[in-house]
Amino acid sequence: MTDQHSDAQSPQFTEAELAYVSSLFDAARNGDTQLLSSAIEAGVPVNLTNSKGDTLLNLAAYLEREETVAMLLAHGADTERVSDMGFTALVCAVFRGKEPIARALLEAGAGQATGHQHAQDVARVF
Repeated sequence: MTDQHSDAQSPQFTEAELAYVSSLFDAARNGDTQLLSSAIEAGVPVNLTNSKGDTLLNLAAYLEREETVAMLLAHGADTERVSDMGFTALVCAVFRGKEPIARALLEAGAGQATGHQHAQDVARVF
């Protein structure tokens, strides 16, 4: 798990470190905005990325966590990060039909044609 998703060899982490990082991704999934905000303010990268290329923002957008998305955007989360599946946070929000999150992402500068799946194409399907 890194700040920048790359093909470089990952550093070795202790079990405790892996558990902590895993808890941050769970917080994004569950909408635990307070925990994530505190972690980011303590130095955790806002663009933390898991082994699948998912960022905290991607997960929060996909699981419709409006407050968490807003907090991540306020901390400067990169709206253009693309997961290994080719999805951005905007595509996740459009796929789930979550207009308020999609609008927030667009207002933060998310591109509609970023990634393998463009938000416009996903919107046409749904």
